[in-house]
Amino acid sequence: MAVCVAALAVAVSACGKSKGGANAKISGSALTVYSSLPEQGASGDQAKAIENGVRLALQTRGSKVGKYAVAYKPLDDSLASTGAADEGKGAQDARTAVQNKNTIGYIGEYNSGISKVTIPILNKAGIAQVSPANTYVGLTSNAAGSEPGEPGKYYPTGKRTYVRVVPKDTVQAAALVTSAKQDGCTSIAVFNSKTTYSAGLARNIGLAAPKIGLKIVANDAYDPKAANYRSLVSKIKTPCAIQTGEIEQNGVQLMKDVAAANPGVKLFGADGICLNASADPKKGVPQTLAGQFKCTIATLNPIHAGPASDAFYAAYKSTYHTPHPDPYAIYGYESMALLLDSVKKAAATGSLTRQKVVNELFATKNRKSALGTYSIDKNGDTTTTDYGLYKIVGKTLTFDRAIKANKSLISG
Repeated sequence: MAVCVAALAVAVSACGKSKGGANAKISGSALTVYSSLPEQGASGDQAKAIENGVRLALQTRGSKVGKYAVAYKPLDDSLASTGAADEGKGAQDARTAVQNKNTIGYIGEYNSGISKVTIPILNKAGIAQVSPANTYVGLTSNAAGSEPGEPGKYYPTGKRTYVRVVPKDTVQAAALVTSAKQDGCTSIAVFNSKTTYSAGLARNIGLAAPKIGLKIVANDAYDPKAANYRSLVSKIKTPCAIQTGEIEQNGVQLMKDVAAANPGVKLFGADGICLNASADPKKGVPQTLAGQFKCTIATLNPIHAGPASDAFYAAYKSTYHTPHPDPYAIYGYESMALLLDSVKKAAATGSLTRQKVVNELFATKNRKSALGTYSIDKNGDTTTTDYGLYKIVGKTLTFDRAIKANKSLISG
């Protein structure tokens, strides 16, 4: 881990002093919201879509909340050399937010592994953090799929400051095994890239699959830096495979090799590889395998997500001149919308503080939003449980159907 990372959970002062605490009154009429996302590399399209969604949410409110003018400052947590999200860059982004006395919120991270680094920094300063993409269980809960000491070690103040607008991986695992079962699978092989997110989700799948009668023939980790995985998959015979690895962690190559060893295999991917880039045969799933591939994302088809969702997509297409918005755009929009509404409620009580904003985030109940109606529970998790299943049509990631996972499959 990068310099300062090991000390984050102990003392933010070692890596940057907070200018304004949780209960300090925000003076003046200027507020700042930061985001931290991987703007380079394979996830760059998703990061830009999230940022565009954030901007749209702010623009629809005239960049103001009551008397406060709100500035948005996007930051990049990825390395130019690799394009991958980096712990050190993420820590630097969080410290930048902490050092600004007008910071009222932080949108990020995209990668769960980076949030393990940034949550403690922001928590120490009492800054509300909303993730548009994290699904790793251990950030908010000690449910199945988490690691020892989680999530408490991420909150040095003992108070929660982090929420997310996507369901955690116990829900996604249930959606993936439900999808496989619905598509006729009786057994599956599971592969993960060893990252926090990927390995945790693989564990969740391992717990959920037997409950629905799916036999797990393999649950293996792979080296993202390997040239190929022919030796790993050569002896694994399976009609269906679930890949929890990310596109930037060589996830496409893993699926190619699984398909070569198991002609006709049904391939399922989680949200780390359920991207527009995956539908591009030049850098994603080859056209010869496109018909065998499906993947999960928490967002549903805008036609079925309600009027608020329809209004978002209409505004996004008009503003950014794109007929097919990236699925993550709506997450960025709702992350900022939720944060701004929390600021508005907090300011209505009198003096504005970061702690009041955090309190309002956690008080979110039956919120009617572009993502549908949801609440935020005491851990910071959304109550949303529906996932969308997507497939490749032509060269476009296209909604297939909604997956309503059996709640008995959700462990913890």
